[in-house]
Amino acid sequence: MELKKSEIKNVNEIYFLVQKTIRTVYSKYYAPGVVDFFCNHHSLERIAEDIEKGIVYIIHEDGEIVATGTLDGNHITRVFVNPEHQKKGIGTFIFDSFEKMIFDNGEHVELDASLAASLMYEKRGYKTIRHETIECENGDILVYEVMEK
Repeated sequence: MELKKSEIKNVNEIYFLVQKTIRTVYSKYYAPGVVDFFCNHHSLERIAEDIEKGIVYIIHEDGEIVATGTLDGNHITRVFVNPEHQKKGIGTFIFDSFEKMIFDNGEHVELDASLAASLMYEKRGYKTIRHETIECENGDILVYEVMEK
């Protein structure tokens, strides 16, 4: 498995991977307005901006992008693994790689944890430092945790 920086030519494939994963996984945990919020938050434009900054990484398998993650300083964000490729250690590999990059610089790691992922992060040694909420469409409320390690 190899984690490499994305190029702008990958933006559409990354966008579709992120959108598919949000719709498939987050809909099990969140109301429709919150799912729509995440889809809008991870827009094609935002992904393209982050690729241009050089902070988006991808993993290929059999010629397709199966996972992506964004590392903005010491903040890990937008880690998504294609639902068909989950439970294979790909997400763990991304986190291990990002944490090594951050810890090698003497930093602590920060991330925002969705309900779907917070337990997994706790098992990796992350601690909740605060809870946040955002009001979304139809009055749906997004609840998430800000965590660090």
